[in-house]
Order: sequence, then C-alpha cells, then structure tokens
Amino acid sequence: GARGLGMGGAQAASVNDITSGYWNPAGLTLGVGDLQLGLMHAEYFGGIGKYDYAALAIPTKNKNRTLGISFMRFAVDDIPNTLYLVEPDGSVNYNNISTFSSADYAVLLSFAQQLKKTDDVEINVGGNAKIIHRSVGSFAKAWGFGLDAAIQVKKDKWLLGLVARDVTTTFNAWTFTFTEREKE
Repeated sequence: GARGLGMGGAQAASVNDITSGYWNPAGLTLGVGDLQLGLMHAEYFGGIGKYDYAALAIPTKNKNRTLGISFMRFAVDDIPNTLYLVEPDGSVNYNNISTFSSADYAVLLSFAQQLKKTDDVEINVGGNAKIIHRSVGSFAKAWGFGLDAAIQVKKDKWLLGLVARDVTTTFNAWTFTFTEREKE
C-alpha cells in the first residue's frame, strides 16, 4: 500500500488492513471487519520497475481469525535483447533487437489469529506460505516456496510487531533454456 511505501516499510507494528499479508500477517485480525479487497500499482526508477499487488482477506464468523491471499508482480519489462545485434559479417543490424521481461511473481497464503484481547492488551499471531515464480525472458525460470511467521502486540498506546521472513529460507530452483544460437 501507499502508506507502507511512504513509511519506508516501517509497518510491522502498525499495519492493520489488507496489506498485512505483505507487511505482517498478524495484522489481518486488527482491521479486517468484513471481506476486504486491495489493489495497488507502483512504478520505480522513472517507470522502469513496475509493482502490482492484489489481495483479498476473509475473516471467520467470530472475527478472531482471518484468511488472506495476496498476488504480487515486480518486473522490469522491455529489456533490449542485443544478442543478435551484430551480424556474422560484423555489421550492426538494429532490426535484430528484441525485448524480454524479468519478473518475479508471488502468491502469499496468509493466516492470522487473535490470541488475547482485553481492555488494555491485544495479541495476534500470523503466518504466510509463499509460492514464488521468477522468469527472465525465455532464458530462465524458477519456482520457490517459503514461510513467514509474525506477531503483533497492542498494549495501551504501544504497538509492537515482529516478522520473521523466510523462516524456511525461500529456496528457488532455477532452470535455464538457451538455443544453440544463443549459446554461441
């Protein structure tokens, strides 16, 4: 969300909306009253990098548990592929330039539960299961999986948050595909 970006990512303690799946999944129980949907698009480095985010959060009937799903894409599109710029005779042919994208896709499956709620303290825990797909043109692809764990504590006017990202060290298994001409 724009708030999280504007705060430089300092969101672990204060996030309490649909973006909690990304910043701190324990926060999903704080602000999601009913079904909540969020969409965002941001561009970095003068429009070179593009970030898209979509999320859905669904609380249980008694609202002490929330399930969420988030979809993300961060990519640099239209990267010039100059592998064939120079012809075998040494001449330059700009018509041989094609483009490709380098993109990361992620799906976060989030769960949050309220552990304790009294007049002066509230404790929530949460976690994410992440599925990652990375793509660099037609040259390389990767799949990965990881887990996050989180807690949020609200006591009087104090907000505390802790997120352990990549508890399982998100591993990516890469495959590379090059034609014989690309290998040359």
